[in-house]
Amino acid sequence: MSVAVGCFLYFAFGSNLLKERLQLANPSAEFRTTGRLKDYKLNFGLWERQADNAWHGGVATIEPTPGAEVWGVVWTMSNDNLSSLDNQEGVNKGKYSPLEVSVETDEGPMLCRTYRMNNFHACPPSPQYKQVVCSGAEQNGLPVEYLKILEAVQTNNYTGPSVLDQIRAARV
Repeated sequence: MSVAVGCFLYFAFGSNLLKERLQLANPSAEFRTTGRLKDYKLNFGLWERQADNAWHGGVATIEPTPGAEVWGVVWTMSNDNLSSLDNQEGVNKGKYSPLEVSVETDEGPMLCRTYRMNNFHACPPSPQYKQVVCSGAEQNGLPVEYLKILEAVQTNNYTGPSVLDQIRAARV
């Protein structure tokens, strides 16, 4: 497994599964492959009990859990987008911390950057956030069984504007 000079691999498992979402702030992102992160589980929540965010609900994170697995997308990204990705994930505000993980792929294990939420408080996602996650999983061919798990996630029934509106506008 080789990565082009000046690039890094990023493992996405939440809204950044959807190419159009990731490329809003990170235009260099290119699909590499899909993969799974073993011994972690997907969860939805906030970094503070009453955090306000653009998604109006919980967002995805990973939690170490022996025997569990999280499916996602490995993106190749330019080092130029490292700071924009960190900003999107709220690293400078203490919302998420970057970490390196080994992702199992058809091309073999890949060392990828990903993010884990700090100070996790469980909170259901908005329907819009869930839609973006499920659309990204479908867009990139994640396993049908995993897509069913994502589709079964309960939401908070929020009905107002969200980042999904920006994604739709960018598609036009």
